[in-house]
Amino acid sequence: MSKERLLIRPRWSLVALSIALFFAGAAHASELLIGTNLGSSERLTIAQQNSLLIDMKMAGVKLIRANIGEDEKGLEFARTAHELGIQIDWIVEFGGYLRGAPTRPYQPEKFPEMWEGHPLSYVDLEQFRDYFSWMLARLEASGIKLAAFELGNEINWAAYNAEFPLPGPGVQFGLDDLYHDPEAKQIAVGYLRYLKLLKILKEVRDHSRLNRNTPILTAGLADFAQPDGPLGRPEDVVSVNATLDFMRAHGLDTLVDAYAIHVYPSQDKPGDPSAAAARAERLAKYALAECRPPNSPEGKPCWITEWGFAFPDTRCPANDTSHVVLVREMLSEFRKYADAGRLNGVIYYTWNTDPWVDTDPYAKKVDPFATFRCGALLESGRLAIIPPR
Repeated sequence: MSKERLLIRPRWSLVALSIALFFAGAAHASELLIGTNLGSSERLTIAQQNSLLIDMKMAGVKLIRANIGEDEKGLEFARTAHELGIQIDWIVEFGGYLRGAPTRPYQPEKFPEMWEGHPLSYVDLEQFRDYFSWMLARLEASGIKLAAFELGNEINWAAYNAEFPLPGPGVQFGLDDLYHDPEAKQIAVGYLRYLKLLKILKEVRDHSRLNRNTPILTAGLADFAQPDGPLGRPEDVVSVNATLDFMRAHGLDTLVDAYAIHVYPSQDKPGDPSAAAARAERLAKYALAECRPPNSPEGKPCWITEWGFAFPDTRCPANDTSHVVLVREMLSEFRKYADAGRLNGVIYYTWNTDPWVDTDPYAKKVDPFATFRCGALLESGRLAIIPPR
């Protein structure tokens, strides 16, 4: 089937309806929603966006995690995905910052993966309300029902939260640190601001027309899979467990439907039972320990909104045999949590290489996590991101 024919076909209403039923709670606890991160589409033309989404549709993708730009191109991206029966876990931006908010500059020579930004504690709440209300109204005017609202990204470490100083002491903070350590206490101030953003998002969502039942997720939290203490690197992080425990103590569970987690497991010794057991143990202890079945008084279910294994070999045709083993292993582990009602969705990182790698001199030219290569989807990618029939 050609891409051109796909663009003029009907709106796949039956597919969209069936997906909507999943997210409305009709799916059995053992159903695990799977999909892929898209990567940035902001540097693409509308034609390139359409081509990308059609490739995903033809491969069988039903769910993507992505930003939605404020401009007409961003809205067209969301419309096209909707028409192709692809739902979006929308990474919602914060909308704006208070006047005079300090800026942590980008330092590519010293910290190439630590981005420029403002501290979380300086987010302007009213700007966020205006931005989110406006964006959601535009999406709903086009009939778009989203898969989820995921507010922010990896706010628990230095890369995406400028509340963290650079360089830092190089530690993973725990719960006690958020109350007593000088740096961690300031990060906690940002966390409290973040909870106010979630409250606004929930208020707007609850009064929406199409998305009042769309789940709200926390920002995807970065899991470093190790005990609190020294990291061996000059950037700091707050553990997933400490972040969730602190926020839960301040009302998180009244504001979200699920916790979002980012997991990049060790990929040593594919197929070795002891290595697989170690991966499962770290997943249980550091990443998914807080995940609970629906309606539990002790927490919420989780989504894993980023996970994956690096595959740096860029030769064509690609041989990803070892990655197939790893992906099968992890999906089997994830389904155990899904069967227990503790995990609702897993979204692989990532479909393809971000467009910015062609213009950023510090970027790697090929994303080692990309699954769409050599004009086709890797077998490991097909297992990870295409729902079973």
